Amino acid sequence: MMRHRRASRNGRAIGIVLLLAFVFDLWGEPSANWHPVIWFGRLIRWLERGAPRGRLPQLLYGAAMPVIAAPLVCTPAALIHKLALRLRAACSNALCGDLLYALVEGGVLKPFFALQMLAEAGRAVRLPLEQHDLPAARQALQSLVSRDRSQLSAELAAAAAIESLAENLSDSVVAPLFYYALFGLPGAALYRLCNTFDSMIGYHEHYEYLGKAAARLDDLLNLLPSRLSALLIIGCAPLFGGDQRRAWRIWRRDARKTASPNAGQPMAAMAGALGIQLEKVGHYQLGDAERPPTPADIRKAELMVWRVGILALLLVMGGRIVWSARYD
Repeated sequence: MMRHRRASRNGRAIGIVLLLAFVFDLWGEPSANWHPVIWFGRLIRWLERGAPRGRLPQLLYGAAMPVIAAPLVCTPAALIHKLALRLRAACSNALCGDLLYALVEGGVLKPFFALQMLAEAGRAVRLPLEQHDLPAARQALQSLVSRDRSQLSAELAAAAAIESLAENLSDSVVAPLFYYALFGLPGAALYRLCNTFDSMIGYHEHYEYLGKAAARLDDLLNLLPSRLSALLIIGCAPLFGGDQRRAWRIWRRDARKTASPNAGQPMAAMAGALGIQLEKVGHYQLGDAERPPTPADIRKAELMVWRVGILALLLVMGGRIVWSARYD
């Protein structure tokens, strides 16, 4: 009986953590001075300053950088988790203790995923396109893509926004929650660190050797979340005006057409769900060219972010509750 009560309480606390993290996300991102991902970026830049010259030294140093950074990120996350547990135990009222625990844990978890900010980034591109203001739409795309935007047509700008929403759904929502479900706060923090490494020094141009290990590590960590994201997009397709069967077919056909082993997974599913072609000129074409992408498709992609993101939260909540009931 005592074990059942403890498991029930743990499940309730985890549910409150995720609910509060979602509420905090609706309030917006922390300021730059308090955002852990900003701190991760500063840590990476500091480590980068010590990089040697030469291909092999850079390759080895690039492999060492995440190893050096990981304890500096995971240790504070683990200590905060322990602090939250102690605060919970010190509270005489069980519900108040759970709420206090959830405030601390949920507040720290929130910066590791970005649901509302992602949907707002899509909206920032959609609104200028609806007003036929292509230069403003190209400018708004800078928060989503790193490619040259100066020559994008309205259709290609819409496609870039949609594919970035699909890809970042995996990187910025599903994957952090996936690693939180498996390893708690340290898991979410470590994933976000590795993802930040890839976005900052992932091998390209002069980071070809220094960032190779970081890019490969990010590929490995996203192997399962990207495919889970694709399946969630397919499963939720009717909820944002998409075609489930076509999403499955295009995903199976086109997911491996991108250079990244993971980016094409949610992007292909999204192209199939909406019945459009997502194209990066000279690199890939995902989906059938049934019609050009429109601002209305971006709107559907924004809805997809919300629907799939909330479902991912519920799945993590359910998974952690079941785990607590069986093993705590």
